[in-house]
Amino acid sequence: MTDALPAVKDALRTQAVETPSWAYGNSGTRFKVFAQPGVPRTPREKLDDAAKVHEFTGVTPTVSLHIPWDRVEDYAALAAYAGERGLKLGAINSNTFQDDDYRLGSICHPDAKVRRKALDHLLECVDIMDATGSRDLKLWFADGTNYPGQDDIRARQDRLAEALSAVYGRLGDEQRMLLEYKFFEPAFYTTDVPDWGTAYAHCLTLGQKARVVVDTGHHAPGTNIEFIVATLLRAGKLGAFDFNSRFYADDDLMVGAADPFQLFRIMYEVIRGGGFTPDTAFMLDQCHNIEAKIPAVIRSVMNVQEATAKALLVDREALAAAQRSGDVLEANAVLMDAYNTDVRPLLAEVREDQGLDPDPVAAYHRSGWARKIADERVGGQQAGWGA
Repeated sequence: MTDALPAVKDALRTQAVETPSWAYGNSGTRFKVFAQPGVPRTPREKLDDAAKVHEFTGVTPTVSLHIPWDRVEDYAALAAYAGERGLKLGAINSNTFQDDDYRLGSICHPDAKVRRKALDHLLECVDIMDATGSRDLKLWFADGTNYPGQDDIRARQDRLAEALSAVYGRLGDEQRMLLEYKFFEPAFYTTDVPDWGTAYAHCLTLGQKARVVVDTGHHAPGTNIEFIVATLLRAGKLGAFDFNSRFYADDDLMVGAADPFQLFRIMYEVIRGGGFTPDTAFMLDQCHNIEAKIPAVIRSVMNVQEATAKALLVDREALAAAQRSGDVLEANAVLMDAYNTDVRPLLAEVREDQGLDPDPVAAYHRSGWARKIADERVGGQQAGWGA
């Protein structure tokens, strides 16, 4: 394992994790959004906070935007503002779930006028990508039905395919569509994109610029997410992750909080399958409801780094030998040896080599940024998704 450390360090230095703008705003449960002092009021203030995360972790150079939560008059100016802070704007996330017109769905709605409204929003998001230089359009739809007979299941898939095709045709040569899935909520009988197979089928029909997003919180209990990851990588259709944790459903907790072993297994399949490249976007999708926003984002980034470091330490030659010989216990032991390794000293060395503090959370607390923004961000409307 000692011989592998230089290569592991080199790989860790290339890692990049995209943070979401909404993680810096107010959020909460379905019943209450909890306000915190110092929460950003504008997209620019969100970028200021994201820049602090990048300052202390060194691996978060891009920020996802959510439209209309991050709507501004001049997106090119917002991209320039990000650049001044050492950041770039990442994926553009659409929103077709917070409008009264979307009660029965958006692009799958039975009314053509509502579908047109939703499609126009998706095309607007591509326009924003053009202005910001963003590569990825991330799509998640709350579309579905609550009761048998409410709508025609097959017709809804036809409407979905039609809208996706229209958006796909609008993408530039270097732009991609990332299609996310979620097995329920808010639709409880049928969800129009409920699983990776449905997302994969649509992306396969659309073409190479369409990829699947794996949100680690969007699966039924017991789902083998690493199998999904391995399969999508094998098919060349894994585009991105939305990293978070779940205990029950779509809890949007810090990644690695519920099952760090699962995160390790996922990252091993990413590395094994050749997905540890810029072609796979490693994004966070989290709502920090009761914890302080910026330290929670930093902690999530560190959790991803730790799982990645452990996955990189797997002795793949020894694992393959055990698998070929049918030695079940030895094969499992090889994985467990890597998982049980304390990689925190290794990551501390990597950070120090990059001129960073070995403890990003402690460095943030010492910086005084939390007190500064609490004192200065007084008045105005805090950002948040409402409830």
